[in-house]
Amino acid sequence: MRRDRTGTERNGSRTRRQRTVSISLQNRGQTTQDFAIGIGVFILAIAFVFSFLPTILTPFDSSASGGQTAQADRIADHIVNDSEDGNELDWEEDVPDEEDFAGEFGLRESDDIVYDRVNVTLEEFETDQETIADSGNDYDDQSAASSSRTVSETDKDCDPCRLVVRVW
Repeated sequence: MRRDRTGTERNGSRTRRQRTVSISLQNRGQTTQDFAIGIGVFILAIAFVFSFLPTILTPFDSSASGGQTAQADRIADHIVNDSEDGNELDWEEDVPDEEDFAGEFGLRESDDIVYDRVNVTLEEFETDQETIADSGNDYDDQSAASSSRTVSETDKDCDPCRLVVRVW
């Protein structure tokens, strides 16, 4: 008994079977490699957007809180509005000493320790902004909320001057 093998004839020569071709690959225009490249490009684009977005918002970000900004504005208003002649200041009378800042401006304090640091500076309205008078804590260009007002000062001979209040 002899068994017939598929694809062979009796004389021993092999016949070729027709190759089966997947219909889904034959009619499809996208291969697995195309899909992988497309997803890779999409992921890179999303990563670029998320890494670039914070740099767009950075100039508008401030380390000074809104409360500090409001406090600096309130102190500047208090100094200017309490002067007798409107925007004309008398530095010795209108700006208190450092020891009196907490009581005069309502700064946070406990057991004679003041938690808010305030600097009040009178500057010339020049490009070099020379400091004419300074009161309060020393300001060394650290991050601070500031508020400024245009004033004139009777004793310091600056008309106009810039009153700058910094809180940090």
